[in-house]
Amino acid sequence: GKWKNKERVLIFSSRGINFRTRHLMQDLRTLMPHSKADTKMDRKDQLFVINEVCEMKNCNKCIFFEAKKKQDLYMWLSNIPQGPSAKFLVQNVHTLAELKMTGNCLRGSRPLLSFDPTFDKEPHYALLKELFIQIFSTPQYHPKSQPFVDHVFTFTVTDERIWFRNYQIIEEDASLVEIGPRFVLNLIKIFQGSFGGPTLYENPHYRSPNMHRRLLRLSVAAKFREKQQVKEVQKVKKKGSKVLLEEDPTEVVFETPAEEKPVEIQLVKPESKPIVKDKKKLRKIQRKKQKKLFRTE
Repeated sequence: GKWKNKERVLIFSSRGINFRTRHLMQDLRTLMPHSKADTKMDRKDQLFVINEVCEMKNCNKCIFFEAKKKQDLYMWLSNIPQGPSAKFLVQNVHTLAELKMTGNCLRGSRPLLSFDPTFDKEPHYALLKELFIQIFSTPQYHPKSQPFVDHVFTFTVTDERIWFRNYQIIEEDASLVEIGPRFVLNLIKIFQGSFGGPTLYENPHYRSPNMHRRLLRLSVAAKFREKQQVKEVQKVKKKGSKVLLEEDPTEVVFETPAEEKPVEIQLVKPESKPIVKDKKKLRKIQRKKQKKLFRTE
C-alpha cells in the first residue's frame, strides 16, 4: 500500500529536565516510529518559536516537555501551525527501564488506541481524544513501521486526570500484559492556537505544584502550632492544680505519738578516750632502730 497519512511528530524538551524525563522522551520515540528528535530548546526562547522548529523539521504535530524549578514537568501537545494545543502537568512518571515489566512488543509495530467512555461525553475530552489519535497513532504503511498490531495505548480518565498505559496483546488468549512506560496527565488549559492563543478550556480542578507544596507546609505548621497549644494548656493545668486543701482532723486519729526522752545536761567534760597505737608499727620502728645501731657498731 501507499503511505498516505504523512503525520510526523516532533518530540523534544527544554533545558533543565532530569534523567527520568529524558528516558520517558526516549521511550516515546521508540514506541512512535513516525516521530523525530531535536536538540533541547533554551529557556529564554518563547514557545511560539517551536512552530518554526517544526516547520524546519517538516513536522505537523509536536510533543514538548517543559521543565520548571528542576522538579515540575509540563507536557505540551500541539497541532502545528493552526492549533489547538493542550498543556498538561505530568505526574507519576515510570519509564521502561524502571518498571522491568514482563511484556514486550515488536519495535515499530502499530498500536491500538483505547479510550475511556468519558472522552465521548464532554466536549473538551472529545477534542483531546482527536489530538491523541492524530499524535500517538502510527500511520499505515509508514516506512519505519511494521505491519503488525501487538500492543495497546490506553487513555483512562480517573480523578480528573488522564492515565496513560501501554499493554502487549498476547496471541494465545488475547490477554494484556503491561509494557510501559506509564504516566498521568493533569490537564491545565486548552488553547485555540499552537502554543498560545485564546483559552478554550481551563481545568477548575487543577492545583499548581507550588500551591500543593504551600498547603503541605501550612498543614505541617498547623500540626506544630496545635502541639504547642496542647503543651501550654497542660502547663496551665499543672499550675492550677496546686491548691491548698483544708486539714482533715480525722487524719490524726490513728497516729500514736512517740515517747519523749528526758533531756540530760552534762556539767562535767567527758573523759578523753586513750589513744591506742598500733603495736605492729611500734615493733617495726624498734627493729629499724636496732638495725641502725648494729650497722654503726
